[in-house]
Amino acid sequence: MLKIWGRANSVNVRKVLWCCDELGAPFERMDAGMQYGVVNTPEYRKLNPNGLVPTIEEDGFVLWESHAIVRYLAAKHGAGKLWPADLRVRADADRWMDWAAGSFLPAFRPVFWGLVRTPAESRDMKAINESAKKCGELAGYVDAALAGRRFIAGEQFTMGDIPLGCHLHLWLNLPLERPAYANLAAWHKRLLERPAFDKWVNTKIS
Repeated sequence: MLKIWGRANSVNVRKVLWCCDELGAPFERMDAGMQYGVVNTPEYRKLNPNGLVPTIEEDGFVLWESHAIVRYLAAKHGAGKLWPADLRVRADADRWMDWAAGSFLPAFRPVFWGLVRTPAESRDMKAINESAKKCGELAGYVDAALAGRRFIAGEQFTMGDIPLGCHLHLWLNLPLERPAYANLAAWHKRLLERPAFDKWVNTKIS
């Protein structure tokens, strides 16, 4: 059985859990990271030298990096569905997965850590507000891409929606002023209607 190491309130672990549930792939999850420790033990570092979560192991195959894991699972269990058969659609989904990690997340991280993980008296509100403004601009790119589409790579839900869905769900639920994006809001509503998203992603922010 697939084993997943990672705390369920980690956004990167949530990507993998949501993906597994969408695919109907059974798994066993072990708490690891932050208050659970584990990640700095010699045993875990042999699996993942970065000491981060998530990490998976399946029949002796070990993989870390959440987007790589989502791609692997989608290709193995969701070929033609979460893993699009059309090369261009798959490339489009891939593009948005990379953009979520390389563009949106660096802008969003100071907002999340500042508002969720930092005590109010220690927050750098200037930095938080500057990052929040950048996030609003970047979310506009997603809104534009969703014009005339139900999901980020077209009419079908794919692996490309998973990282974006996790990060933008957090952004949409933090106490921030945000631009009103109709396409993005409609897409987020469609995600909320998915049982796997509601179970693993639409939970308390922590």
